[in-house]
Amino acid sequence: RILWRGTISRPLPLKPGEGAIVVANHVSSIDPFFIQLGTDEIVHWMVAREYSLNPWLAWLFRITKSIPVNRRGIDTAATKMAIRYSQQGHAVGIFPEGHINTTSQLLMPGRSGAALVALKARVPIIPCFISGAPYDGTAYGCFMMTAKTHVEVGDPLDFSEYYDREGDRAVLAHITKRILAEIARLGGHPEFVP
Repeated sequence: RILWRGTISRPLPLKPGEGAIVVANHVSSIDPFFIQLGTDEIVHWMVAREYSLNPWLAWLFRITKSIPVNRRGIDTAATKMAIRYSQQGHAVGIFPEGHINTTSQLLMPGRSGAALVALKARVPIIPCFISGAPYDGTAYGCFMMTAKTHVEVGDPLDFSEYYDREGDRAVLAHITKRILAEIARLGGHPEFVP
């Protein structure tokens, strides 16, 4: 709240005992900290395995019960863990873009992991848009930067009409596009087409 002047539009709309998938654009390695401003509950973020093995950061990822994920291909163990946390009433954080967006595009093409986990766990998806987060092109340089960061929190997206269709790639692609469109809308870009 001090170094990065983080603000959030409202608390995350999490219902007690009900899991959810929290999604957002990904502009900095510290994006999860800003989302965390919206709840006292731990959001279990899917984090690239190489960061969770870093000796300087491993303790943080253990405390926050993050989900280490292999970014190359499909990580079945990480997906199952995310589904289990969600089914047990916890919030799981997933960046649909898969990694930090260093392009000039508003959002990069999304991956279907958030849609898959939400359908399997039968939980809603809560979209957020992060603006102003510090990023200097490195994973750790942002810790020394000042910033004015804001998170805009959207309403939960209900995809219950697609339950039991998580094996349909067209359904996963459709949901992923809706997620990205909603993230963009929260960022003031309703015209964005994923």
